[in-house]
Amino acid sequence: MYARLSSIMFPIATILFIGAIVWGYQEHQEKNSVLIKAENQYQRAFHDLSHNMGRLHEQLGQSLAVSSASQGMQRKGLVNVWRLTSQAQSEINQLPLSLLPFDKAEEFLTRVSSFAYRTAVRDLTKQPLSPEEMKTMKSLYKTAESVNSELGKVQDAVIADRLRWMDVEVAMASENGPQDNMIIDGFKEVDKQMGAYPENDWGPSALSADRKRSEAELDGQNMTGEQVKKLAMEFLGKQANGVEAKVTEDGSKTDLPAYTVTVKEQGGANIQMDYTRKGGKILWFMNTREVKTRKLNFDTARNKGSQFLVRHNYKDMTPITYDEYDHVAVFTYAHTIDGVKIYPDKVTVRVALDNGDVVGLQASDHVFAQKLLTPGKAKITKEKAQEGLNPDFKIEGYSLAVIEDDMRKPILCHEFLGKINKHQYRIYMSAETGLEESIEEVPDSAKTIYK
Repeated sequence: MYARLSSIMFPIATILFIGAIVWGYQEHQEKNSVLIKAENQYQRAFHDLSHNMGRLHEQLGQSLAVSSASQGMQRKGLVNVWRLTSQAQSEINQLPLSLLPFDKAEEFLTRVSSFAYRTAVRDLTKQPLSPEEMKTMKSLYKTAESVNSELGKVQDAVIADRLRWMDVEVAMASENGPQDNMIIDGFKEVDKQMGAYPENDWGPSALSADRKRSEAELDGQNMTGEQVKKLAMEFLGKQANGVEAKVTEDGSKTDLPAYTVTVKEQGGANIQMDYTRKGGKILWFMNTREVKTRKLNFDTARNKGSQFLVRHNYKDMTPITYDEYDHVAVFTYAHTIDGVKIYPDKVTVRVALDNGDVVGLQASDHVFAQKLLTPGKAKITKEKAQEGLNPDFKIEGYSLAVIEDDMRKPILCHEFLGKINKHQYRIYMSAETGLEESIEEVPDSAKTIYK
């Protein structure tokens, strides 16, 4: 009996054993194939990064070598610098560096790209590179030289010692193991070299592009927590005493210290508000209560939002767009001077469609907007500006508006709203030159309001 059983089971066990070996071998081969493919992608991205950083260094040198009167060559060089830094950023994102501190290098490349782009797009014949910008380019050239030297050392080691990027990924993922990998050490040095670039060497183009909001832009005295609490209660129409309100200070060591006020409402909803420490300006307000039904129409909701702004001393605000979701209407208002919309100076209001209460306000753009006394006068007429539009562009609305150019400077424009290729756009034609200043597509959800 046992002989008969073994004669049956032994072949079956043998087949299963051989099958397991074959399956394991195939799994091993597939795993190796995936690892080899990933390693090849890492190697390609790294060598492309090294190549493009070398070209970036060369391009900066060529831009510095041409005459200051050669605006065409300078523009071409700056465009190439912008393109190369964008490629370098893309290649860095393809490398397994997510666990490696590399933020200084990424910030450096972002600012180089921004500097090159915003300098290249302006009219260099009217506004040539300033001495400060030339100094910036020389510093960039020197920094790029140091970075290329470090990348060259890493590249030599990768080729000579046949280093693998998969080992880098394992080393960085290890919590306790020593990270003495040549590639890791090299990229840490690259990050250090880029991070050593002095902040005050950036020219006006980059400074305007990377402008950070700070309390230095605000007027008024520093407020205490109790003073901010009183402002919040007045905003909500409540008495400061007897209301459960918590005030916390945020970002005390940052450029924009602020206070957060939290008020508990009946029913479990919370109201949260952010105020600047300097001047006590409200930046943000949100009532978290759930809106379950829709009872109000568009006109009523818009009127509720407009009345709320007037009540809180937001004067001359015109609704420009609205959206609607979860039974809440969201209106964006722009400040208006003599009928001209000032787009940088805007607020967003959220109106509950069950009872018309305003349940949200975003006012940071209004707080930090450059306050204009006049929008200026148009040198180019609407009809003349309209001649520069695509003949297939079907105009649906028009107004004068102030927007910000690439240097964040306010510029008066003829704003045309219309459709082309089944999509809606706003096209801004400069009221000074008649040329296109900007164009933006209007999402279907963000419906535009033109009176």
